[in-house]
Amino acid sequence: MIEVKDLHKSFGGIEVLKGISTSFEKGKTNLIIGQSGSGKTVFLKCLLGLFNYEQGSILYEGKKFVNLTEDAKRDLRSEIGMVFQGSALFDSMTISENVMFPLKMFTKQSKSEMQDRVDFVLKRVNLGDDHNKMPSEASGGMQKRVAIARAIVNKPKYLFCDEPNSGLDPKTAMVIDNLIQEITEEYQMTTVINTHDMNSVMEIGHKIVFLKDGLKAWEGSRDTIFKTDNEAVTNFVYSSELFKKVRKMYIEEEQ
Repeated sequence: MIEVKDLHKSFGGIEVLKGISTSFEKGKTNLIIGQSGSGKTVFLKCLLGLFNYEQGSILYEGKKFVNLTEDAKRDLRSEIGMVFQGSALFDSMTISENVMFPLKMFTKQSKSEMQDRVDFVLKRVNLGDDHNKMPSEASGGMQKRVAIARAIVNKPKYLFCDEPNSGLDPKTAMVIDNLIQEITEEYQMTTVINTHDMNSVMEIGHKIVFLKDGLKAWEGSRDTIFKTDNEAVTNFVYSSELFKKVRKMYIEEEQ
């Protein structure tokens, strides 16, 4: 579990995060949503330890990140998998070499042990026959699956995804959503996803944290988000006619 308590972060005297408190449980897909400028990316980078913050605390399994020794921080980072918005694959490496990279960085496994693990995770994301391809030979959906394989190759406790469906068509985005949910439940990871994709909210939003102007304006699940009367949420979620119809359907089912 990850706990966040009264988190504040400023840049140049301008407060971007204004006292956010929430928690993210293992085995669930936890989504952070909100409009551009709401603080989603800054929040995610604070969780990852990429940004320092002025006030509050972030606890991993009850331990404050800022209080950890450098060795303990390194150990924690080895337990974190990250799927970047643009996949961030190394162009000069094959798919297999990309996935093996975290094992070389954080473990002392033999080459054969690392290759066995790479083979396993590539098969898990349905890329078992694509070891020797270069990233340039892979479609956008394949690249995201490679990024997911690389993120889970080291058996992380925590998985962070930054806009994992960015640039993907709706069908491929659904495949990626389902894959992330499956591996989250399968490996009982604490998964945190930064997204603007309302289809992801509908499909895999076990817990949703809605940010607005640096504040947590609402939190709940994919079911409760369609029932809330929170004006900030409804203005964000029901900006399209499709989701207005979905909300109407949920309300009618409740009645």
